[in-house]
Amino acid sequence: MEPYLDNRKAHFDFEIIERFEAGIELLGFEVKSVRAGRGSLAGAHVIIRGGECWIVGLRIDPYQVGNTPPDYIPDETRRLLVTKKEIAILEEQEAKKGLTLIPLSLYNKKGKIKVSFAVARGKKQFDKRDTIKKRDTDREIGRLLKR
Repeated sequence: MEPYLDNRKAHFDFEIIERFEAGIELLGFEVKSVRAGRGSLAGAHVIIRGGECWIVGLRIDPYQVGNTPPDYIPDETRRLLVTKKEIAILEEQEAKKGLTLIPLSLYNKKGKIKVSFAVARGKKQFDKRDTIKKRDTDREIGRLLKR
């Protein structure tokens, strides 16, 4: 299953602690747009407010500009469909210092669009350097083994 939208920098900028899956509340033309891959998860995050889960910063561009309602906002906050039990767990995790909820991807599961998001901790600069160094050495080892 290939994701419609992917947050490519999430694994580089954050240390993933725990993953979750949720449905997302979208309008019909937004579903078409997501399936066409028109959108971005860059800079998006998940918040818990009023006992509900929301995704902030998700950009879904119009599928057909001429057929989009005039008051449509591409960066609007959208509700995630999460159980109350999971919301309690997420609230507890979000309250901890240094942890945040970030979306990883939007994908199709049995005809429904789902959001994969994670509880994550931001990486420091030296952690990012270690990631780059490890990736480069793995790539170099792969090249040597190929020969």
